[in-house]
Amino acid sequence: MSLFKKDSRRGYGMAKAENQAGEKSGPPREKPFIESVTPAAAIAGGEVAIRGRGFTENGLRRPVVRFGEQPGAVVMSSPSRLVVRVPEDVTSGDVTVDTGTAVSPPAFVAVGVTIAENLHPVANPALDAAGNIFTTFSGSRGQKIPVTVYKIDRHNMMRPFLNDLMNPTGLAFDRDGLLYISSRMEGTIYQVTPDGRRTIYAEGMGIATGIAFDREQNLYVGDRSGTIFKINRDRQIFVFATLEPSVSAYHLAFGPDGYLYVSGPTTSSFDQIVRISPAGEVSTFYRGLGRPQGMAFDVKGNLYVAASLAGRRGVVRIDPAGQAELAISGQGIVGLAFTAHRSVVLATNDSLVELFLDVEGKPLLE
Repeated sequence: MSLFKKDSRRGYGMAKAENQAGEKSGPPREKPFIESVTPAAAIAGGEVAIRGRGFTENGLRRPVVRFGEQPGAVVMSSPSRLVVRVPEDVTSGDVTVDTGTAVSPPAFVAVGVTIAENLHPVANPALDAAGNIFTTFSGSRGQKIPVTVYKIDRHNMMRPFLNDLMNPTGLAFDRDGLLYISSRMEGTIYQVTPDGRRTIYAEGMGIATGIAFDREQNLYVGDRSGTIFKINRDRQIFVFATLEPSVSAYHLAFGPDGYLYVSGPTTSSFDQIVRISPAGEVSTFYRGLGRPQGMAFDVKGNLYVAASLAGRRGVVRIDPAGQAELAISGQGIVGLAFTAHRSVVLATNDSLVELFLDVEGKPLLE
């Protein structure tokens, strides 16, 4: 009897110790793995969604997400999805998820680099044939600014280009290398030579905002009150189309189909991109954007527009079939322009950011 009891107690103690050891070790933890990052391009302050598995331990502990060596702010966390804000002063490279016990294999994220600051763009920047970038310090309506247009060369050196031009808004180059600038305060279009000499090209354009050239070098001007003007090479002015007034500005871009595409925030929170035929017939190309602004096309006919989609702000890509997705994440983006070396220059409320997107932009002058 006594031996049986002793052996039973000994067996009970061993079983308890084994059970405790099993509870302590538990099942093997799943190593974090990144399946996708969307969008895979952003500027500082933009938010990217990371999908995968094994991101949290029992859903209790938030992981550390690093862009290179710098952690980003985790906005939302679950075992299979994270939303992370891109920190300042990081460049394109690897992003990893660290759960505290394991680190995921890296995934690549393209991050923009600031090339000019202390600006006030309100539309797309413009690039000349040599790759120099032109942008504005537009100011509030009626505000007089000493330097209103800047030139940034290929080495990212920023220099004053024009002085005392009231509220410059839209920028566009013609085939001869002349820069055209709209003044929304004066309703005037200026023509500017490469050495900065300006003359009046057209007047009486209302609240002149976005401008763009077609293949025949006719210039189109968006009047914020609802008119799209057409100015031919003889400087004759026509009313090309009439739209709903915009609360801030129209932005214009010609597609590879020869149609004029127009964006402009209205009082709606579900704004559209308008498509206008060469005959001036107006139709809706896409509806469902928040505050759409500057636009540009790539050579495949995809339209890129600074806007928000489903509450996420940045640059939205809309394919020719009308399917939209967020291509670049970031706050405060008002315009964009593709470069000859497959990058995109993004205009924010106060800066220019260059981001290598590996996309060939459609030439603005064909």
